[in-house]
Amino acid sequence: MAWQRETDLGTKPAPAMAQDLVAIRIDGRAVTVPAGTSIMRAAAMDGTTIPKLCATDTLEAFGSCRLCLVEVKGRAGYPASCTTPVTPGMVVRTQTERLKKLRRGVMELYISDHPLDCLTCAANGDCELQDQAGAVGLREVRYGTEGASHLGQEKDASNPYFDFDPSKCIVCSRCVRACDEVQGTFALTIDGMGFGSKVSASQAEPFFSSECVSCGACVQACPTATLVEKKVVEVGTPDRFEVTTCAYCGVGCTFRAEMRGEELVRMVPWKEGKANRGHSCVKGRFAWGYANHRERILNPMIRSSIDEQWREVSWDEAFRHTASEFRRIQVRYGQRSVGGITSSRCTNEETFLVQKLIRAGFGNNNVDTCARVCHSPTGFGLKTAFGTSAGTQDFDSVMATDVVIIIGANPTDGHPVFASRLKRRLREGAQLIVIDPRRTDIVRSPHIEAAEHLALRPGTNVAVLTAMAHVIVTEGLVNEEFVRTRCDWDEFEDWADFVANPRHSPESTEALTTVPAGAIRRAARLYATGGNGAIYYGLGVTEHSQGSTTVLAIANLAMATGNLGRDGVGVNPLRGQNNVQGACDMGSFPHELSGYRHVSDDAARAMFRELWGAELDHEPGLRIPNMLDAAVEGTFKGLYIQGEDILQSDPDTRHVAAGLAAMECVVVQDLFLNETANYAHVFLPGSTFLEKNGTFTNAERRIQRVRKVVQPLNGLEDWEITQSFAQALGYAMYYDHPSNIMDEIAAVTPTFAGVSYDRLEAAGSIQWPCNEAAPDGTPIMHLDGFVRGRGKFVRTEYVATEERTGPRFPLLLTTGRILGQYNVGAQTRRTENSRWHEEDRLEIHPHDAEQRGILDGDWVKVASRAGDTTLRALITDRVAPGVVYTTFHHPSTQANVVTTDNSDWATNCPEYKVTAVQVGKSNGPTDWQEAYNARAARSRRVANIQAAE
Repeated sequence: MAWQRETDLGTKPAPAMAQDLVAIRIDGRAVTVPAGTSIMRAAAMDGTTIPKLCATDTLEAFGSCRLCLVEVKGRAGYPASCTTPVTPGMVVRTQTERLKKLRRGVMELYISDHPLDCLTCAANGDCELQDQAGAVGLREVRYGTEGASHLGQEKDASNPYFDFDPSKCIVCSRCVRACDEVQGTFALTIDGMGFGSKVSASQAEPFFSSECVSCGACVQACPTATLVEKKVVEVGTPDRFEVTTCAYCGVGCTFRAEMRGEELVRMVPWKEGKANRGHSCVKGRFAWGYANHRERILNPMIRSSIDEQWREVSWDEAFRHTASEFRRIQVRYGQRSVGGITSSRCTNEETFLVQKLIRAGFGNNNVDTCARVCHSPTGFGLKTAFGTSAGTQDFDSVMATDVVIIIGANPTDGHPVFASRLKRRLREGAQLIVIDPRRTDIVRSPHIEAAEHLALRPGTNVAVLTAMAHVIVTEGLVNEEFVRTRCDWDEFEDWADFVANPRHSPESTEALTTVPAGAIRRAARLYATGGNGAIYYGLGVTEHSQGSTTVLAIANLAMATGNLGRDGVGVNPLRGQNNVQGACDMGSFPHELSGYRHVSDDAARAMFRELWGAELDHEPGLRIPNMLDAAVEGTFKGLYIQGEDILQSDPDTRHVAAGLAAMECVVVQDLFLNETANYAHVFLPGSTFLEKNGTFTNAERRIQRVRKVVQPLNGLEDWEITQSFAQALGYAMYYDHPSNIMDEIAAVTPTFAGVSYDRLEAAGSIQWPCNEAAPDGTPIMHLDGFVRGRGKFVRTEYVATEERTGPRFPLLLTTGRILGQYNVGAQTRRTENSRWHEEDRLEIHPHDAEQRGILDGDWVKVASRAGDTTLRALITDRVAPGVVYTTFHHPSTQANVVTTDNSDWATNCPEYKVTAVQVGKSNGPTDWQEAYNARAARSRRVANIQAAE
């Protein structure tokens, strides 16, 4: 689309509860708007633009710039239209001679203290100050620019993504208000008074080292070039845009990808995006430069052995060779000797094709996905309790919540745009309970503080939640009407008897969980009686040996208190990657077809058989751990991996390496030569989200379009690669566009039956289920009843993990994410985000550090029963004594070298969050880390050769 600025109505709409309409007259025309609407917005809705600078419809009205003055009949003076609500019968004039003179006078003052470099300014043509000067008819500045001014102030270019030029600042406070109201970081302020007023980051620090989290809200809010993207300065203002969806976390933010020619200039969060509502984080807003990174591989490569050098080949040769190898392996070792792994970073359409290739082309169900290692317990637990394998609410629902439980999630780092909305609700008065071994930022940050922080011992989630249930049941806090109406009463009574047992009381479990009994009792009472209660959870729930049990315990709490089936409540998994939900929906597990139908379901298989022209195996296939086991045993020999780096992301790295090394043909389809590619025989260069069409499904079940912004640098979109591989293998796949694939998905997947690209274009996004029963989608699940019929209560017996501490390994290691980096870091490490987070660090409590003679920044060795690694120490009381924590974004530290092969009892989801370790001082990287650095250097040389060619 041709570039144009998004429509800005000046102020926010009237409160949703405003039902009354108010009739007024603006410039002689009758206008009717909801009560509470500002004059400015009412005029804009009628097509009249009132000049403004401090006003924008993403922020609360401020009334400081004085450009938006109007005349109101019968009222003295000239009120600001942004802060004046309409009243019945009001008569407004927006353009009179007096108003013209006042506005020109105000604008003269602004321009007298502003650089007159419009022709060379980065915002030329995209500057609201420039626009408004024209709008008010400014033709001369009587005051000149010779007096005192701010024109000589020094530019701050410390942030890698944007510049701050205070000489161009008009002190409208939009950046400060955006940081406060939208982001909730409160990193900016107006320093000084009167003429000396200026914007300041933290305590007059450079932006880079301040509390600013580089979300970009201030840049987006700025009406001048005071805050401007470095890319705009370098390239110029955009001339076209496409609306697409972010490829980072499960929030699913929608962006305007703004282009100049074929070059991406900036990603601007789209105000119409229903998941992000015009906000973003540092990753989605700025960290897209990896798409053009010099290490990206653009040509297919093959080799006979992993000890050989890569050889570049054409796409045709790559497909012929790969198909030949897979046919050879199946002839020699059997039909089930090969399989594939789908990607939670790729689109629904691409994921659907990979599992189709495996089931219909390979002839087996050996398909799995990275969702196995993050949220498979969510699928099992929620399907068991409610009948659907997904969260119950949309993100907007949090604004109607009264009590929020955050368990095993760090939303300010992992899901920052959702966290900003949550913090806004907390500032409005909602109460917060955090259940986490660490004191994350959401526990305490500017203007918010958790009512309770249950800093439990890692691995005791089930015990804590069952203790909360004990309080709710024994103190008579159950919503009996909801349970009798919506749930199986006999199962509830059995569960209630179980949790009421004194051995589940907070006092009995205190020694096990390390959480004071009083804190658990207060948290349980608050959740049960505090109004609308919502639970949000993450990988700190699912990545345990009792991950599925914990999800069931969460579901039990929600049902027992009646916190389901309406706005402001629910059970909400915060999905890690952009399309984890979609990967699960598309049939990426070895036992399930798309829509979560079991492969043994004869009717479901018959539907697929008729459409695909292939007989489907009725036996579940191998999960990723089983594939690796079978490879070591010699029965599994070929693996097609789309967009995943299992050597870095999966547990027990040595076992993963052994399994990959035992295979005869490993195919990696990705952007970069990742860790898994060290064991690959074929490398198929993938395409980025900017180079493809398709859809992602976010954590709230929202299906959103991904639109091609630029042509694929490798020549093919990922779905085209899979299709060509299938054709070379002898299985017919012929699609002209991903919309055709979506039509097929809708035909075989009941929850997607009403989804099409035409529907998505018209609606913007759709939340499944979308079918005949719910033609417009389903923002909130289980309104009148559960999908499974009656809600199912399940006993949640605490079973201690097999991973125990002792004299050799006295500490518990848990892992997580950090704001600037993403997952295994393949994308973010190749952007300027690494300037904030250059390495993984081991967080250790001062007491544990002192016992070991460790100082902040020291190299330390972390050893477990599975392996060891080294990294630098970060001494902090964010972790409790006996607990250490690290991130897993950098392959040079490989946190998963030390994690074990323990996994969830129901789904095999690895137990990343509980590993017994010992920590001691080290002289630096281990031998394997030095070997990794050598391999990484070789990979960079290969990439650099391709880039040079």
